[in-house]
Amino acid sequence: MAACRMFKPLPLNVTFIRGTTADEDGNVTMEEEAVLGEMLAMAQATRRAGGVVIVQVKRVARRETLPPKQVKVPGILVDFVVVVPDQPQTYATSYDPSYAGELRVPLSEIKPLPFGPRNVIVRRAALELYPGAVCNLGAGVSTGLSTIAAEEGLLDAVIPTNEQGIIGGAPLTGRDSGGGQNFAAMIEQPSQFDFYGGGGLDLAFLSFAEVDPQGNVNISRFGDKIIGVGGFINISQNAKCVIFSGTLTAGGLDVGWECGRTVIRSEGRHRKFVESIEQVCYSAAFARERGQTALYLTERAVFRLGDEGLELIEIAPGVDLERDVIGQMAFRQRKKVELLFAHLKRHPQTGSLAHAWVCPRRTAACRYRYARVPARSCPTLITAARRH
Repeated sequence: MAACRMFKPLPLNVTFIRGTTADEDGNVTMEEEAVLGEMLAMAQATRRAGGVVIVQVKRVARRETLPPKQVKVPGILVDFVVVVPDQPQTYATSYDPSYAGELRVPLSEIKPLPFGPRNVIVRRAALELYPGAVCNLGAGVSTGLSTIAAEEGLLDAVIPTNEQGIIGGAPLTGRDSGGGQNFAAMIEQPSQFDFYGGGGLDLAFLSFAEVDPQGNVNISRFGDKIIGVGGFINISQNAKCVIFSGTLTAGGLDVGWECGRTVIRSEGRHRKFVESIEQVCYSAAFARERGQTALYLTERAVFRLGDEGLELIEIAPGVDLERDVIGQMAFRQRKKVELLFAHLKRHPQTGSLAHAWVCPRRTAACRYRYARVPARSCPTLITAARRH
């Protein structure tokens, strides 16, 4: 019988949330916000605990002038309103109407991902996409997947999402992370996690900081530095397939691509494939138990979760197996499988090489192995006859 744990509610004393407009009664709308987040849930929880709710907004409107359906936080939950006329939309952007869903931008306007290890990893990750797949793009390396999908004309064929509540379009990267452009819908974060927890994700693209021989992943703790897991566990445990991305080593890593071959100019000081990780944020044993597929992508090699732990299944052209892969891991492979040497794909726009590697004997299996249902199509529209 599964063990049950009871978590007592936190005694919240004060919460800070934000919106765009508040009226004189404290009703708050979020028409210019890049995310809806969990503003309502936070306000409700704090009010229930007897705490104080403080809302930052851009402007104030006369009472009873805001459209009721646009009110995201009702005034009965608000204690104080702080007006900041020049509040930025994100950490990096003052205001972009596409972030608020006011317009859709041409795909060419989506910020490109600079070429480098991250670009190469994300392009390899894009090979796992298939038509109609509902995907989560997590923090770190994987946020760049929407940019690559836009460049390759794949953005409309899949449904990217992020945990902040964006559905469809291109989730943003860097200091704009959390928002999106050209999205189909923006919902509240708790509802997004209800969908994730119910198994709604076909593919989850996440990052890794440490991986052990069994395939367990740590992203939350490094010595005395505790980052926390965020939504990582909710997403990784419930997706049908999870793809972890990151460089093989870190701290001074310098990688180049010359004549279609990967060149490790300077190895990173820190190994990320280690004998023992500090915290288990992703359980390989649990993944095997529920039949989940897991891949681990780096700039030079690809691993998968096998019955006995990690299995090395791809290496990039120019990479020496022992020196550049096995020699940079704190453990050797428990089980060797056939290595599938790949060739580089020429970028269709720039003509340059080394943007991704494609494995001819494996690509079709990679891209469509998880397609357990046909690609999603638009719903049938039924118009009711008007009664006379």
